[in-house]
Amino acid sequence: MLLCDIGNFSASFLDENKYFILSIEEFLKFQSQERVYYISVNDRLKSHLQAQNHYVNLEPYFRFDTIYQGLGVDRIAACYTISDGVVVDAGSAITVDIVSNFIHLGGFILPGIANYKKIYAHISQRLKCEFNTQVSFDAFPQRTSDAQSYAVFKGIYLLIKDAAKNERLYFTGGDGQFLANFFDNAIYDKLLIFRGMRKLIEENPTIFKS
Repeated sequence: MLLCDIGNFSASFLDENKYFILSIEEFLKFQSQERVYYISVNDRLKSHLQAQNHYVNLEPYFRFDTIYQGLGVDRIAACYTISDGVVVDAGSAITVDIVSNFIHLGGFILPGIANYKKIYAHISQRLKCEFNTQVSFDAFPQRTSDAQSYAVFKGIYLLIKDAAKNERLYFTGGDGQFLANFFDNAIYDKLLIFRGMRKLIEENPTIFKS
Protein backbone atom coordinates (compact mmCIF):
# COMPACT_ATOMS: atom_id res chain seq x y z
CA MET A 1 0.00 0.00 0.00
CA LEU A 2 1.53 3.30 -1.10
CA LEU A 3 0.35 6.38 0.81
CA CYS A 4 1.17 9.95 -0.20
CA ASP A 5 0.73 13.23 1.69
CA ILE A 6 1.17 16.17 -0.69
CA GLY A 7 1.96 19.59 0.71
CA ASN A 8 2.81 22.92 -0.87
CA PHE A 9 6.54 22.26 -1.13
CA SER A 10 7.00 18.48 -0.97
CA ALA A 11 5.26 15.12 -1.08
CA SER A 12 5.81 12.51 1.63
CA PHE A 13 5.38 8.80 0.93
CA LEU A 14 4.91 5.73 3.09
CA ASP A 15 5.37 2.39 1.35
CA GLU A 16 4.55 -0.16 4.07
CA ASN A 17 7.32 0.88 6.50
CA LYS A 18 9.52 2.82 4.06
CA TYR A 19 9.23 6.60 4.40
CA PHE A 20 10.61 9.07 1.85
CA ILE A 21 10.09 12.67 0.70
CA LEU A 22 10.16 14.18 -2.79
CA SER A 23 10.19 17.82 -3.78
CA ILE A 24 7.18 18.92 -5.84
CA GLU A 25 9.41 18.95 -8.95
CA GLU A 26 10.49 15.37 -8.22
CA PHE A 27 6.92 14.34 -7.46
CA LEU A 28 5.72 15.53 -10.87
CA LYS A 29 8.18 13.08 -12.46
CA PHE A 30 7.41 10.25 -10.03
CA GLN A 31 6.18 7.01 -11.60
CA SER A 32 4.49 4.16 -9.76
CA GLN A 33 2.80 1.04 -11.07
CA GLU A 34 0.83 0.47 -7.88
CA ARG A 35 -2.20 2.35 -6.62
CA VAL A 36 -1.36 5.52 -4.71
CA TYR A 37 -3.73 6.65 -1.95
CA TYR A 38 -3.18 10.34 -1.37
CA ILE A 39 -4.27 13.52 0.33
CA SER A 40 -3.27 16.95 -0.97
CA VAL A 41 -3.43 20.56 0.14
CA ASN A 42 -1.64 21.72 -3.03
CA ASP A 43 -4.28 23.20 -5.34
CA ARG A 44 -1.69 23.72 -8.08
CA LEU A 45 -1.47 19.95 -8.56
CA LYS A 46 -5.20 19.30 -8.83
CA SER A 47 -5.20 18.76 -12.62
CA HIS A 48 -2.07 16.63 -12.50
CA LEU A 49 -3.52 14.38 -9.80
CA GLN A 50 -6.86 14.00 -11.53
CA ALA A 51 -5.05 12.81 -14.64
CA GLN A 52 -3.39 9.93 -12.77
CA ASN A 53 -5.74 6.96 -13.13
CA HIS A 54 -4.12 4.91 -10.37
CA TYR A 55 -4.19 7.76 -7.82
CA VAL A 56 -7.02 7.65 -5.25
CA ASN A 57 -7.95 10.85 -3.41
CA LEU A 58 -8.90 9.99 0.18
CA GLU A 59 -10.28 13.41 1.10
CA PRO A 60 -13.94 12.80 0.09
CA TYR A 61 -14.14 9.70 2.29
CA PHE A 62 -13.15 11.19 5.65
CA ARG A 63 -16.06 11.53 8.10
CA PHE A 64 -14.81 13.91 10.76
CA ASP A 65 -17.00 15.67 13.31
CA THR A 66 -16.16 19.37 13.07
CA ILE A 67 -17.82 22.70 12.33
CA TYR A 68 -14.47 24.30 11.38
CA GLN A 69 -14.77 25.79 7.91
CA GLY A 70 -11.92 25.05 5.53
CA LEU A 71 -10.12 22.51 7.71
CA GLY A 72 -7.28 21.05 5.64
CA VAL A 73 -7.35 17.34 4.89
CA ASP A 74 -3.86 16.98 6.36
CA ARG A 75 -5.17 18.26 9.69
CA ILE A 76 -8.16 15.93 9.46
CA ALA A 77 -5.92 12.93 8.81
CA ALA A 78 -3.61 13.87 11.70
CA CYS A 79 -6.57 14.05 14.09
CA TYR A 80 -8.34 10.98 12.73
CA THR A 81 -6.77 8.44 15.09
CA ILE A 82 -7.06 10.63 18.21
CA SER A 83 -10.02 10.35 20.60
CA ASP A 84 -8.88 13.06 23.02
CA GLY A 85 -5.95 15.45 22.94
CA VAL A 86 -4.21 18.17 21.00
CA VAL A 87 -2.58 17.56 17.63
CA VAL A 88 0.32 19.82 16.59
CA ASP A 89 1.65 19.59 13.04
CA ALA A 90 4.81 21.69 12.92
CA GLY A 91 5.91 22.29 9.34
CA SER A 92 5.92 25.40 7.15
CA ALA A 93 2.97 26.39 9.33
CA ILE A 94 2.21 25.15 12.83
CA THR A 95 -1.37 23.92 13.13
CA VAL A 96 -2.90 23.14 16.50
CA ASP A 97 -6.16 21.15 16.73
CA ILE A 98 -8.13 20.17 19.81
CA VAL A 99 -10.07 16.88 19.82
CA SER A 100 -12.47 15.68 22.54
CA ASN A 101 -14.31 12.35 22.32
CA PHE A 102 -13.48 12.23 18.58
CA ILE A 103 -15.07 15.68 18.09
CA HIS A 104 -12.93 18.49 16.68
CA LEU A 105 -13.40 21.53 18.92
CA GLY A 106 -11.38 23.92 16.76
CA GLY A 107 -7.81 25.01 16.33
CA PHE A 108 -5.40 27.72 15.27
CA ILE A 109 -2.48 28.32 12.92
CA LEU A 110 0.95 29.87 13.51
CA PRO A 111 3.84 30.47 11.12
CA GLY A 112 6.37 27.66 11.06
CA ILE A 113 9.72 28.24 12.77
CA ALA A 114 11.52 28.81 9.45
CA ASN A 115 8.93 31.41 8.50
CA TYR A 116 9.43 33.29 11.78
CA LYS A 117 13.06 33.67 10.70
CA LYS A 118 11.95 35.08 7.34
CA ILE A 119 9.59 37.52 9.08
CA TYR A 120 12.39 38.90 11.25
CA ALA A 121 14.77 39.19 8.29
CA HIS A 122 12.08 41.03 6.33
CA ILE A 123 11.77 43.59 9.13
CA SER A 124 15.51 44.30 9.23
CA GLN A 125 18.78 42.69 8.15
CA ARG A 126 19.92 43.19 11.74
CA LEU A 127 17.25 40.69 12.77
CA LYS A 128 18.52 38.03 10.37
CA CYS A 129 19.74 35.60 13.03
CA GLU A 130 19.85 31.90 13.72
CA PHE A 131 17.57 30.89 16.58
CA ASN A 132 19.05 29.55 19.80
CA THR A 133 17.28 26.23 20.38
CA GLN A 134 18.69 26.11 23.92
CA VAL A 135 17.36 29.52 24.99
CA SER A 136 16.10 29.64 28.56
CA PHE A 137 12.53 30.68 29.35
CA ASP A 138 13.50 31.54 32.93
CA ALA A 139 15.47 34.75 32.28
CA PHE A 140 15.04 37.72 29.98
CA PRO A 141 17.38 37.52 26.96
CA GLN A 142 20.46 39.73 26.73
CA ARG A 143 21.23 39.48 23.00
CA THR A 144 19.18 39.80 19.83
CA SER A 145 19.25 36.18 18.65
CA ASP A 146 18.13 35.02 22.10
CA ALA A 147 15.44 37.70 22.20
CA GLN A 148 13.98 36.42 18.93
CA SER A 149 14.29 32.78 19.99
CA TYR A 150 12.65 33.50 23.34
CA ALA A 151 9.73 35.31 21.72
CA VAL A 152 9.11 32.63 19.11
CA PHE A 153 9.60 29.48 21.18
CA LYS A 154 7.97 30.73 24.36
CA GLY A 155 5.07 32.21 22.40
CA ILE A 156 4.46 28.89 20.64
CA TYR A 157 4.88 26.99 23.93
CA LEU A 158 2.41 29.14 25.87
CA LEU A 159 -0.28 29.01 23.16
CA ILE A 160 -0.07 25.24 22.92
CA LYS A 161 0.07 24.83 26.71
CA ASP A 162 -3.03 26.98 27.13
CA ALA A 163 -4.93 25.00 24.50
CA ALA A 164 -3.88 21.61 25.85
CA LYS A 165 -4.63 22.14 29.53
CA ASN A 166 -3.71 18.67 30.84
CA GLU A 167 -4.58 16.72 27.69
CA ARG A 168 -2.13 14.55 25.79
CA LEU A 169 -0.19 16.31 23.02
CA TYR A 170 0.54 14.63 19.69
CA PHE A 171 3.28 16.25 17.60
CA THR A 172 4.16 15.59 13.98
CA GLY A 173 5.87 17.50 11.16
CA GLY A 174 9.47 18.55 10.57
CA ASP A 175 9.77 20.63 13.76
CA GLY A 176 7.43 18.45 15.79
CA GLN A 177 10.12 16.54 17.63
CA PHE A 178 11.87 19.75 18.69
CA LEU A 179 8.66 21.35 20.00
CA ALA A 180 7.57 18.15 21.75
CA ASN A 181 10.65 18.42 23.97
CA PHE A 182 9.09 21.43 25.73
CA PHE A 183 6.23 19.30 27.10
CA ASP A 184 6.08 16.42 29.57
CA ASN A 185 2.85 14.94 28.19
CA ALA A 186 3.85 14.93 24.53
CA ILE A 187 4.21 12.17 21.93
CA TYR A 188 6.09 12.72 18.67
CA ASP A 189 4.84 10.63 15.74
CA LYS A 190 6.38 11.35 12.34
CA LEU A 191 3.78 9.07 10.69
CA LEU A 192 0.67 10.46 12.41
CA ILE A 193 -0.98 11.67 9.19
CA PHE A 194 -0.28 8.35 7.48
CA ARG A 195 -1.83 6.48 10.41
CA GLY A 196 -5.02 8.48 9.86
CA MET A 197 -4.97 7.66 6.15
CA ARG A 198 -4.38 3.97 6.82
CA LYS A 199 -7.17 3.87 9.40
CA LEU A 200 -9.61 5.33 6.86
CA ILE A 201 -8.66 2.70 4.28
CA GLU A 202 -8.95 -0.14 6.80
CA GLU A 203 -12.39 1.10 7.89
CA ASN A 204 -13.66 1.00 4.29
CA PRO A 205 -12.41 -2.25 2.72
CA THR A 206 -15.26 -2.38 0.19
CA ILE A 207 -14.44 1.10 -1.12
CA PHE A 208 -10.66 0.73 -1.24
CA LYS A 209 -10.23 -2.66 -2.84
CA SER A 210 -6.74 -3.64 -3.94
